[in-house]
Amino acid sequence: MMKTEVVLPPLGMGMQEGMVVRWLKEEGAHVEAGEAVVEIEADKVTEVVVAPVSGVLAGILVAEGETVSVRQALAVISGHTEPAGEATP
Repeated sequence: MMKTEVVLPPLGMGMQEGMVVRWLKEEGAHVEAGEAVVEIEADKVTEVVVAPVSGVLAGILVAEGETVSVRQALAVISGHTEPAGEATP
């Protein structure tokens, strides 16, 4: 079973960190690639971070109200399959 981290991307020029405002999905919930999973506030603007893959939100690593750095892991998604063409024999 593969695991993929949901990381905080740079949401604006010069952005160094953001605060987790609200989780939109609970731990254990199924998420689809591209689906919003968490709201982040950065530079007084609220943005969403989306799931990079489909699977189960296996672990939330950062609580609401905590500040995180760009590219820091926010959560882990597991149970997804490898993209077509990359499967191991």
